[in-house]
Amino acid sequence: MSFLRHFAHAVTMVTLSMTSGGALHAQNVGVEGGGFSQSSAIGLYVSRGLYGQDSPTRVRYLPYTHEVSFSSWRLRGTLPMLEIDGPGNVLIDVGNVGGRNSAMVSERGIGDATVSATYELPVFAENLPFFDITVDLKLPLADERIGLGTGRPDAGAQLDAYFPLGPVNMFASVGYRYRHRSPVYEQLNDSVNLSLGASASVSDALQVGLMYDFREAASAYSGDTHELIPYLSWSVSPAWSLMLYLVAGSTADSADKAVGLQLTHQHRQ
Repeated sequence: MSFLRHFAHAVTMVTLSMTSGGALHAQNVGVEGGGFSQSSAIGLYVSRGLYGQDSPTRVRYLPYTHEVSFSSWRLRGTLPMLEIDGPGNVLIDVGNVGGRNSAMVSERGIGDATVSATYELPVFAENLPFFDITVDLKLPLADERIGLGTGRPDAGAQLDAYFPLGPVNMFASVGYRYRHRSPVYEQLNDSVNLSLGASASVSDALQVGLMYDFREAASAYSGDTHELIPYLSWSVSPAWSLMLYLVAGSTADSADKAVGLQLTHQHRQ
């Protein structure tokens, strides 16, 4: 479930990695003209995992994301609906937070909102990777009393790199997340996250890729997570694209099974 901590940002990394060579930054910085663009996306993520317990936890996550791009900046906001069925001691983006409930619970409601700003660094040399810096803030809208969130804000910073290597586009990221200590969930940890991936075009409209995602333990009751995310992206038209992905976790604190999709619309200017 660690992949969800940067769901919208990870999708953007995948999308950008599919744009080859110098066209990547020429497109996104508006060719030095301060070009303006915006997009909207809806997604669905469904997962099931034990997270070190006897009973499984099922998560359904439905985010709406809007992004505005201008000059070298991308501003993004995400607001999700969230549903969790399970023992009641597993938090999205955290994992196991300790304790065991004798009865299974089923809760749903608004999840935590996220706002972020990404700055695309100038291209220093033709053969060097492209770099982005992103800062984000989690707004605690989810109800911590029913286990949908921590009730406190989080903040993160991340450095992304993109590098075309022949027909393959490589991308990587390293980030750090600060978690405000919660009176409900007291033993939360700050954590480092790492990602590495590659994508390639199958046709003009179809791309495939694979991403590896790592996150340090986010609470005293959970461990590190390692996840592989194979994905498929289809440009249905110049305005619409669809991304499908699977998440395969290799640790007890990752989801056993997860699948997701995101439909994105590029608005006409």
